Amino acid sequence: MKEEIYGHKGTAKIIGILYIIGTIAGALSAQFLKVKNATDYLSQIAENPGSLETGAALTLVMAFALALIPVFAFPVLRKYSETAAVGYIVFRGALETCTYIIGAACCFALSALGAAYAAETDTSSLLGAGESLKAIMDAPLTAFAFGIGALIFYTALCKYRLLPRWISGFGIVAALLHMASGALVLAGLQVSFDAGSLTMNLPLAVQEMVMAGWLIAKGFRLTGAG
Repeated sequence: MKEEIYGHKGTAKIIGILYIIGTIAGALSAQFLKVKNATDYLSQIAENPGSLETGAALTLVMAFALALIPVFAFPVLRKYSETAAVGYIVFRGALETCTYIIGAACCFALSALGAAYAAETDTSSLLGAGESLKAIMDAPLTAFAFGIGALIFYTALCKYRLLPRWISGFGIVAALLHMASGALVLAGLQVSFDAGSLTMNLPLAVQEMVMAGWLIAKGFRLTGAG
């Protein structure tokens, strides 16, 4: 039986740590951001000052941690597929990060509206602005930018056997579930950060933690690659 050989261990450890940081920050942010789903959300935001700002700050931590992953993965992927390496940079490093930054900016603006809502008597204009900001935040742009990037990454890992195929295959299924949740949000059948959305995204969080642990412990598989 051919001995398994692993390499790129320093790069793999960094990527694994970035996945852990990003996943934990993202999971924590969801607990603070779900206040926007309340029926009287501006009042709830006003009663929970700092909730959206904390969620936005955690979102930015997640965004920049995850944006660095394709940067470190690029030299590894490029050895096997230039297209996959560049595609991963574009979708996960650039487009996904932009959607997180837009979402965080909307969080800060919505938090300010919540504070103003508590002090105003004529709140119609604030409600209109709030609905516009929520619409931007609820648009599943991140789900599709991330999903495409993740599919590029996991397909390359699977094709070139850089990780055990049960890990990369799990990632492909989890990424498809993530995108399906985004499609349900777009169709109005789910709301971001509701129970259904979080349940459909849970496999992705689990997969990323398993993969992160593997990368930190072993690195990328070299035997059988190519």
